[in-house]
Amino acid sequence: MKTQYFLLSAMALCILSSFNINKACDYASSNIGYIKTQTEMAIKAENINKSRYYAYKALSAIDKSKKQLENCDCEYASNAIDETAENLKNATRATTMASTRILLEKAIHNANGGLDAISEHELHKSKYASDVLAINTKETEREKTAMRLPEQPILHDKIDKSLQSYEKSLSNVVNSLDCNEAYAYAINVYQNCEKQLLRTDITEAKMYYNLKTKSITEKALIKLEACRKNSK
Repeated sequence: MKTQYFLLSAMALCILSSFNINKACDYASSNIGYIKTQTEMAIKAENINKSRYYAYKALSAIDKSKKQLENCDCEYASNAIDETAENLKNATRATTMASTRILLEKAIHNANGGLDAISEHELHKSKYASDVLAINTKETEREKTAMRLPEQPILHDKIDKSLQSYEKSLSNVVNSLDCNEAYAYAINVYQNCEKQLLRTDITEAKMYYNLKTKSITEKALIKLEACRKNSK
């Protein structure tokens, strides 16, 4: 009986840890998306000072994303973002727009590599596999683990349900307002979610809420972008 309990607890812990890693990777992916956006703004900037301003914003976002990248535990993504940071730093030191843009393009390439690495993270070896083998087998520790398991999935389920009304409201906005007006509203929500996800002082619940809100809003933005193109 004790053996069965241990196996079930270990299995449940493995599932939850995988769930946590996936969420951390989602947060990291969102932050990399923001880093890419700021780097793209730096490339489009009309002068070198403006370009540096956006490059510094991207570097700040990288610094704020360290925890998510660490929790995601994807070495490939972490290495790619380290290279992104290096190219961004070099871009802020460049003396011409031409050389600045070359370095920024490299940073974009590295960021894309980070996103690709995270999307393929399940194919990579995770250090967690070996960590499971080191699980504490004391009865009291197993009981504590079993008691903790349901909390996060239940919380996320509640947030998912609470966002159903937002999804419906957003759908009404998309279907009833002019494409440009609806796009302005949606992009404002999307960008605010990106900024919130970069914060290091918010709870897991708020991080998940913003991640899901961003995902819902992104789908609406895709529809609105098509609408805006057709209306031209």
